Amino acid sequence: MHTSQLSTALSIPQGEAGFVTRACKTVWRFFRRKPLGAVGTVLILLLVLMGVLGPFVAPYDPDEIGVAKKYAMPSFQNTLLGADQFGRDVFSRILYGARISLMVGVLASTAGTFIGACLGLISGYWGGRTDAIVQRFIDILMSFPLIILALTLLTALQRSLSTVIIAIGVPFIPYGARVVRASAMVIKEIQFVEAARAIGCSDLRIIARHIAPSCVSLYLVLTTGFIGVAIITESALGFLGLSIPPPTPTLGGMLSEALALLMFAPHVAVAPGAFITMAVFAFNVLGDSLRDVLDPRLRGRG
Repeated sequence: MHTSQLSTALSIPQGEAGFVTRACKTVWRFFRRKPLGAVGTVLILLLVLMGVLGPFVAPYDPDEIGVAKKYAMPSFQNTLLGADQFGRDVFSRILYGARISLMVGVLASTAGTFIGACLGLISGYWGGRTDAIVQRFIDILMSFPLIILALTLLTALQRSLSTVIIAIGVPFIPYGARVVRASAMVIKEIQFVEAARAIGCSDLRIIARHIAPSCVSLYLVLTTGFIGVAIITESALGFLGLSIPPPTPTLGGMLSEALALLMFAPHVAVAPGAFITMAVFAFNVLGDSLRDVLDPRLRGRG
């Protein structure tokens, strides 16, 4: 094979190269317009990196007792963030707990909002009796505060990672449904949808090809914003002892155990609390930035 042929075979196709270039330019414009969104993105990437690499970079097993003296202060020589009342390394436990918090936050928010969005599409497009039935179901879910509904579901289910995700994700369903329903009711009256209906497209095809893609930006904004709420909810459940049972380390569980140690070992509580704060801040500012960019009503601001 000639050199020119080899270089052609190994080169990126022009279409793909153009897509990558456009994507990079879009991300760069987003970062320039929304510096806080850039900060949130960097923090999220850092948190995800910690969660993914946690088992490989953690200096100790998170449940190993006696790796240092009880309540050992943070030190670069032994325990980076100190040790708890059992001599367990706080840094290692945070790395493992971060994986749980991020997994619960992302999956609960993504799944709950997706189910709600599907219900909203069906309800908003078909209307009538279908809309009435779906909206009464949504009203029932919205009548419960988020934490109360999650507690009720966890009480009825056996505690595990999957049930915690379900319990936290279900309360997000009505919010996704209401927002997407309102958008679907507007989009279905636009001329291109009526034209698709006139040429014989089925309802499912119209929803999948024309209405749903127009609601993707709403879904992204809702999902990103709810991840922070899900992380706080999981931490609150862990603080109450109702999240994933021990010995699996969770950030909320670490805060609950550290409550009695605030006076003489505050570092045991500060580390998981700081991680929760940073994670919620990162997802919230990214969600707000995406909303400002993707919402046509806010696009001209800032």
